[in-house]
Amino acid sequence: MSEIKKTMTFIGVAAGLGLMALLVAPSNPTPEAFSDRGEAFFPDFDDPNVATSMEVIDFNEETGRANPFKILFKGGKWTIPSHHNYSADGKDRLAQTAAGILDIKKDDIVADVAADHEALGVVDPLDENVTSLTGRGKRVTIKDKNDNILADIIIGKSIPGRDDKYRYARLPGQKRTYAARFDVDISTQFNDWIEKDLLLVDQPKIKQVTLKDYTINERTGLLNQRDTIILTREDTDWSANRMRSNQKVDDTKMTDLLKALGELTIVGVRPKPAGLSKSLAQTEGGISITRTDMLSLQSKGYYFTQDGQLVSNEGEIQTRTEDGVIYTLRFGEIVYGVGDAVTAGTTESGETPQGPGENRYLFITTEFDAGMFPEPDKPANMAFQSKLDSLLTDADRANAEVYETHEAWRNKVEADRRTSADLNTRFALWYYVISSESFDKIHLQRRDLVVAK
Repeated sequence: MSEIKKTMTFIGVAAGLGLMALLVAPSNPTPEAFSDRGEAFFPDFDDPNVATSMEVIDFNEETGRANPFKILFKGGKWTIPSHHNYSADGKDRLAQTAAGILDIKKDDIVADVAADHEALGVVDPLDENVTSLTGRGKRVTIKDKNDNILADIIIGKSIPGRDDKYRYARLPGQKRTYAARFDVDISTQFNDWIEKDLLLVDQPKIKQVTLKDYTINERTGLLNQRDTIILTREDTDWSANRMRSNQKVDDTKMTDLLKALGELTIVGVRPKPAGLSKSLAQTEGGISITRTDMLSLQSKGYYFTQDGQLVSNEGEIQTRTEDGVIYTLRFGEIVYGVGDAVTAGTTESGETPQGPGENRYLFITTEFDAGMFPEPDKPANMAFQSKLDSLLTDADRANAEVYETHEAWRNKVEADRRTSADLNTRFALWYYVISSESFDKIHLQRRDLVVAK
């Protein structure tokens, strides 16, 4: 090939590449369109604390569905409507997210036509008139207590060649797309909005751990108790029941178990039937069960024995604290699926959850063991309360000391009993879902914990 032909070929290729770049690049806005450059997206939204709800709509291209996630302040508490109104401890996070949204500026104007929306990832995830499943952004809507919209924006793809916090963005209903910097993590993860410490128990306060290894005949209700391991702490040393003289409790495994209990987190929730929850929340009187309650329990892997004992098909673990609170964790059926099918149990009507079985149901109850705190003597009389200090006899002073000791006991027992009741009320509403990783860390057997010296 001659040098002239080579040169002409290179020129042709370059021209073709240039034309292609023009075709795929966002259309440049006209000069007069830059009048709002640098302005805030929501100039009237100046107080993040007035936000009482935030809804984030994400789009799953694989399923072709919009996935909503919402945080709402209602009835005096923060809840997650998409997850059965589970309590959200996310007020601070919502205020931080709202503050990040109100600070967003229109840093640059990228395009002015709707044809560019797909390439920039700012197609409205709720737009049913768009047939393409690609290029849909994340829509964030923040409202106040009167349902007035404070902010509403569609966040698109990251901008090539710029700080990874820069993204394409546009306002719903408008064609113009901007470049904007987002200094906020707009999370749609269930775990980011809830109390991560499920049990609310301090590891050093755990004095006893009981592992109940059994199976239940689901048809007959007969229990096969294979083993019960009772681990008790004295100072810093742990011992186990039926432990031989040449055995000991593995300190590392025990530390890992306590850490797993202290860090136990959930990946999903399911509401219990209202009648069952009310019965479980009662501290006295036992559990009242209807047929609906029974079917709900059995579907999650929980059964009653012939003598009325609630058990689970994967055993249970109890922890007793120095405050007399006994936590009982019962492990149920495997939970299949991914995404909202795990976190909220939501699927299309009639669908069976599809996906790996990487999670498991957990049923939690608490009770207070008053027997750990025997009642001390009461004063013989209360005459000391009506006397001046100068008139107190030795007997009065002795009675005063006895009274103070008894009052300290009474206050402690009442506080610990109240703690257990509050926890039980909280746990009574829900079947929890934990990861298989958490399950494996706390679902142990004797051979895992008791080893040769």
